[in-house]
Amino acid sequence: MTRKQFDLIVFDWDGTLMDSTAHITRSIQRACRDLGLPVPDALSASYVIGLGLRDALQIAAPTLDPIDYPRLAQRYRFHYLSGDPHIELFAGVREMLDELRGAGYLLAVATGKSRVGLNRALDSVRLMTMFDATRCADETFSKPHPAMLHELTRELGQGATRTLMIGDTTHDLQMAANAGAAAVAVSYGAHPAEQLVKLEPRFCAADVTSLADWLREHG
Repeated sequence: MTRKQFDLIVFDWDGTLMDSTAHITRSIQRACRDLGLPVPDALSASYVIGLGLRDALQIAAPTLDPIDYPRLAQRYRFHYLSGDPHIELFAGVREMLDELRGAGYLLAVATGKSRVGLNRALDSVRLMTMFDATRCADETFSKPHPAMLHELTRELGQGATRTLMIGDTTHDLQMAANAGAAAVAVSYGAHPAEQLVKLEPRFCAADVTSLADWLREHG
């Protein structure tokens, strides 16, 4: 692999590297059910994946009084953590990251997870030392605000034009556009390909293998 266009590759976490979309969706639905709220369908629940937790729950449960957001967040965390140990990386992710690291790319994560949640996930899949920097939604503005990418590029001394954002949601792609960075979409996560391609990413990968192939050729 030879470096061509980018020096820094920033990945979303859930639905891009970690196969957690279905579990997050079910956890949102179960949390709403616990509080007697209208239960969003799977499409609506998965739409909010990638946002910060408060933003996500506000959209998933629009009838809830804001004073009760902490209760809904607590029930979401309860259901999510009950299945968290069983969530794995998508097949091929570890090998792709190892290859990118070996080729000299800087690697980062920009996620809607909390810092505690991301650190727990990184530790569980033994990737704590893989990334040069990470940014979480409880540390800065939630996607699609460009702050995560702005902060990562500053921290790592990179320009936005040499930065590539990879994610499975329109929130990821909009964040990249807002930050002046390029974007690649993956269609195996939370948002369907027809929504992703409307935002004109450089590429829309159907699986990790095709993503790795594209990065090998065009990264």
